[in-house]
Amino acid sequence: MLRFLVIFFTVLLVLFLAELTPPVQQMVVVPWTAFLASASVFIVHLVDAGAMSHGNVLRDMQSGTGISIEAGCNGVEAVIMLAAAVIAYPSSWRAKMSGLVLGAVAIQVLNVVRIVSLFYLVQWNASVFEFAHLYLWQALIMLDVLLVWLMWLRWVTRSQFDTFDAPAAARPRALSL
Repeated sequence: MLRFLVIFFTVLLVLFLAELTPPVQQMVVVPWTAFLASASVFIVHLVDAGAMSHGNVLRDMQSGTGISIEAGCNGVEAVIMLAAAVIAYPSSWRAKMSGLVLGAVAIQVLNVVRIVSLFYLVQWNASVFEFAHLYLWQALIMLDVLLVWLMWLRWVTRSQFDTFDAPAAARPRALSL
């Protein structure tokens, strides 16, 4: 457990510090945030053609209201939390990469749902938007990270135990002295 905690907090610190550096901001975070805005507008356009995105901003063209996707709202920090937990757990690098890729996709899909819902909430009711933005969705995204990690953990531990449940002929034999 101590090994897990040391690795978890070390990876967390390294990744959070790396995220704050100007090169990572310019090459990863800013383009990713603009992509999220574009992806969210694509989803909105499925039911409402009156939205546009520019950089990290989604705006309703008719009312002029909109939202800006800022640091902490782009899901990068949530993926960093997942990455730290997956990397800290003792498993193969192949299992870790599977968990990171599939988990990041799951987190970002939910994040797009979050962004689209907040886009509509800000147009409907500012106080409901504030509550959903500051409390509800923050908790749901962190819960998503936890659930994704727990599902990955279950998959990893099952695959490790499946190795031990191999037929007797395939099991390693113990030597008697």
